[in-house]
Amino acid sequence: MSSSPSQNRKRWTIFATLALMYILVYFYRVSLAVVAGDISRELHLTPEQLGTLSGVMFYTYAAAQLPLGPMIDRLGSRLVISGCGVLTTCGGILFSQADTLAVAMIARMLIGIGTASVLMATFTLFSHWFDKKEFGRVSGFMVALGNIGNLAATAPLALAVGAFGWRNSFLTVGAVQALITLLVFSRVQDKPDRCIAQEEAGPNPKTTMIDAWSDIFGTRDFWLLGVLSFSWYGNYLALQALWGGPYLMEVLHLSREATGSMLMFTSFGFIVGSSFIDVIARRFFKSYKRTLLVGQLALLLLMTAFLGWAEALPQPLLAGVFFVIGLAVSSGVMIYPIIRSMFPVGIVGTALTSLNFYVLMGAAVTQQVMGIIVGAYGGTAGNIPAGALQTAFMFPIVCLALSIALYSRAREYGNFN
Repeated sequence: MSSSPSQNRKRWTIFATLALMYILVYFYRVSLAVVAGDISRELHLTPEQLGTLSGVMFYTYAAAQLPLGPMIDRLGSRLVISGCGVLTTCGGILFSQADTLAVAMIARMLIGIGTASVLMATFTLFSHWFDKKEFGRVSGFMVALGNIGNLAATAPLALAVGAFGWRNSFLTVGAVQALITLLVFSRVQDKPDRCIAQEEAGPNPKTTMIDAWSDIFGTRDFWLLGVLSFSWYGNYLALQALWGGPYLMEVLHLSREATGSMLMFTSFGFIVGSSFIDVIARRFFKSYKRTLLVGQLALLLLMTAFLGWAEALPQPLLAGVFFVIGLAVSSGVMIYPIIRSMFPVGIVGTALTSLNFYVLMGAAVTQQVMGIIVGAYGGTAGNIPAGALQTAFMFPIVCLALSIALYSRAREYGNFN
């Protein structure tokens, strides 16, 4: 897309502003892994309750996707993200003060609703500021920058919790959330003066919510991509957001700080992979679909480490495994340019949020089911048997294997000429 220097500066200013917001989204997604033991002890949570506390944010996040899509397409990304940012701020502050499971659940639900719009509304906005060939690159960069929040929720959070406690740490994040919400409201613009995608809309684009959902959910390949998205993100957050922490601390007997550092390697891998995944797709595989499938196959093989063989690895080699897991996970970013290529720009917000429903349901269901499996072994916080966690990790691994087989039947999307 050709653009004037001033418009080019404007779109990258918007990019940077929204990246700050997405950094906090990722922090909230994965921050329980490091503090799971602290919160479980202070709120007297069982493994099932911990899994539910972690999963409830993703259930509400997923449920919010369907109404948010049409809202984004009609009200614009700026207003939706800003309004949801207020809810996130309230939820974050409430979570820092929670003294019962019920209050913590309400806080996590507010955070789930509040963060639900950010990435998909951002990608919808990008569909107006960047053309299709640029979209894969900027979406990868956005996910890469978002993973700074992932990094912050590992070793830095562990250090902050050790120094100031988990409550003060989360209260500080809530205050930062409020400031960035104000920044988004004041600096973000939904579309450039001349929308780049007018030619895609056509003379009589479908604009009703029912028509949009009919097009989206009537597409077989959307369902296949949704199933793979469910398993991709379920595997990633099973490790990074919740159960990776207990596995490292209670099976491998690492300290909280060492656990945070180990999980940080996955974040580094995700950042590096997300930064280059569009280049890899275009130069090497010349296909979004093949890039996605190869990465997911690699993730499938690496996740088997948590069925037992990770316990035989020295820490430096295990750190390498965590880094490569992050690289493999980054292939999942390809779902977004695939969706961008699958549907017209007029309904891309609805399409993206509809797909993200599967992404977040994968995170919610996987974490909760794993908690049920761990609880069935009689494990308690600080005393979870290795066999319980190994069996629990079987669930996301089997789901991913089945999803890869199904998605291999989908057609190719994206122009690589």
